[in-house]
Amino acid sequence: MRTSLTRALFSAASKSATGNSLSVLIYHRVTPTPDPLLPYEPDAATFERNMTWVRKVFNVLPLTRAASDLSAGTLPPRALVITFDDGYANNATIAAPILQRLGLDATFFLATGYLDGGCMFNDVVVEVVRGYSGSVLDLGKLGLGAYPVGSIVEKQAAISALLQAVKYLDDNRRSEMAQRIADHVRAQVPNDLMMTSAQAAELRRSGFTLGAHTVSHPILAKADPDHARREIVESRARVAELAGEAVTLFAYPNGRPDVDYNSATAQMVRELGFSAAVSTSMGVATARSDAFQIPRFTPWDSRPLQFAAQLLSNMSRVTPSYAS
Repeated sequence: MRTSLTRALFSAASKSATGNSLSVLIYHRVTPTPDPLLPYEPDAATFERNMTWVRKVFNVLPLTRAASDLSAGTLPPRALVITFDDGYANNATIAAPILQRLGLDATFFLATGYLDGGCMFNDVVVEVVRGYSGSVLDLGKLGLGAYPVGSIVEKQAAISALLQAVKYLDDNRRSEMAQRIADHVRAQVPNDLMMTSAQAAELRRSGFTLGAHTVSHPILAKADPDHARREIVESRARVAELAGEAVTLFAYPNGRPDVDYNSATAQMVRELGFSAAVSTSMGVATARSDAFQIPRFTPWDSRPLQFAAQLLSNMSRVTPSYAS
């Protein structure tokens, strides 16, 4: 961004940041080039440009320190944390090198069951639609209907509809249905989208933080409590093994309060000994926020001014605590 624009936005950020407030960004992937089927994921050039601006305007902190400072009321002005969910390989190969060049910290939350060749159900759907060569994807035999896929816009609509149909099945049925979709059209499910264990461990050695994000990315609000607990505990144990240290940070899969997790889930995470957890509610956290439901936000627009405007608008929104 131009220097004059950066100064103006710096001033606006200073005015928007209400006292002891924390902005947390959430990303999933950073693609090599723009991907029309993943329109809300930044490509490498966009991510580097936006992170360069973030470095100039904000005080970027490790999440562990930010959560501690938040509760103590000692956050610096314009405090911001960068996070990534799920454990995509391009976090290690594209995002991390950019962050290192810029001297920025980040926390990577890993869904451990997909490391080393796994593929999340949503990515199965995306890649099936991406690779399908026909004009109509007919999944009537699976009870999912038929979808025109002859153009990028139609492919985007088909992906959105299929994900809505599959997303809130229980985790076993969800994965099974995604695989049935792939098998129905004889599509090869990719095995290189997620990090290897070695890449995850190298992120920690490079100074980044690793957090737990369950094993299979279930909807914890719908899961049996014993199953939810196993998902959280086993994920933490595996991440700790990779990081070579205790893991104190957790991210709720999907992350919407009262939909994807609830107050009982947050209490479970607290009782399991984590120090903080993050949701996907918009807004910023303050000293009065629940440390186990810290909001996160991504300004999706790839245009610099719009990116900044979305982020600054989010800073004026204090997210209430959902703790019971």
